[in-house]
Amino acid sequence: MYGKTMSRLGGFAISVLFLGSGSCVAGDDVETGIRTVVDAAIRPVMQEHAIPGMAVAVTLNGEQYYFNYGVASKESGQMVTENTIFEIGSVSKTFTATLASYAQESGALSLSDHASQHLPSLRGSSFDSISLLDLATYTPGGLPLQFPDDVDSHEKMIGYYYNWKPTYAAGTHRLYSNPSIGLFGFLTAESMGEPFEDLLEKKLFPKLGLRRSYIRVPQEQTSHYAYGYSREDKPIRVGPGVLDAEAYGVKSSSADMIHFVEANMQTADLDETLQRAIAATHRGYYKVGDMAQGLGWEFYPYPIELDRLLAGNSPQMILEANEITRLNPPLLPQGNVLINKTGSTSGFGAYVAFVPTKGIGIVMLANKNYPITARVKAAHEVLTALDTRIGSNARH
Repeated sequence: MYGKTMSRLGGFAISVLFLGSGSCVAGDDVETGIRTVVDAAIRPVMQEHAIPGMAVAVTLNGEQYYFNYGVASKESGQMVTENTIFEIGSVSKTFTATLASYAQESGALSLSDHASQHLPSLRGSSFDSISLLDLATYTPGGLPLQFPDDVDSHEKMIGYYYNWKPTYAAGTHRLYSNPSIGLFGFLTAESMGEPFEDLLEKKLFPKLGLRRSYIRVPQEQTSHYAYGYSREDKPIRVGPGVLDAEAYGVKSSSADMIHFVEANMQTADLDETLQRAIAATHRGYYKVGDMAQGLGWEFYPYPIELDRLLAGNSPQMILEANEITRLNPPLLPQGNVLINKTGSTSGFGAYVAFVPTKGIGIVMLANKNYPITARVKAAHEVLTALDTRIGSNARH
């Protein structure tokens, strides 16, 4: 699980022949070639957006490489490492999806179930005709990005859902929504008979081999938990919210997240049920433009031009309702795709992207919520280099 670390303060120099687009990188020189590419992509972003610290992890042909920049806390000066714990925001949704897929593989639920089947208090509401799949893929009919401010308790949450009326027919429009996938996670936990937080921390994370991933960071790990920084450059961490764990509540390290990426590329040693569950999160249920929506993950044909990847991660995709093109039957998991997910909290910004057939992937964790465009550009630059300049030579 733990690969080679290349930090700004540590690491070691290895001679490398790196001559632009025609670079030849071979043998032990691969890691220095990767560092050259990652530095060129990440350092300007950190400078432009005044990001205090970043942990970047790369996987190439089953090997992990770690590149650590800046500080986890400006106040203490503690440096970022691959074990620093960051808030990953909506990348958490991929764990919610994995848990639900595992529940389906285990027989606890079916994605075709109506939501109210798993929560009696919603019977007689619109959720009698909204499926778990609709919730998982943001198509219940127009649930908003966030809960209204006055929904601040479990009882108010139930009342909100019960009284909510869809704007669109279920399964016709995508509107990215924390209350949508949050309820999906909540109902998954209901079907499994345990609290969502316990299912992730005590079952899913250990099954995945993750060592520093939490909903609730334990006291003994708080020294590894980075501080995020607000627009006013004040240290902050995410506060509690309704269905926060299910939608955006995971905290993790770059070492754990790159291991999760490898699990998604079927290169990690996992039990068969979990492997099937992960693969099932890569089924495509509909398309909006170039983007196919899976469970938690979003994917694109590979190779993909940067502007098309940016379009799929644009504000229009996040903030507006988009009519979908249903894939019936669902698209089976594909290898030659770029799979990605963004995530943010008030003080943190994350991005994960990988291409299974190429054996390449990147995790970028930062303790500032900087523009998604900058994340996607940097990751696309690194993945393109891994594929065309470094990885192709390393595979020879």
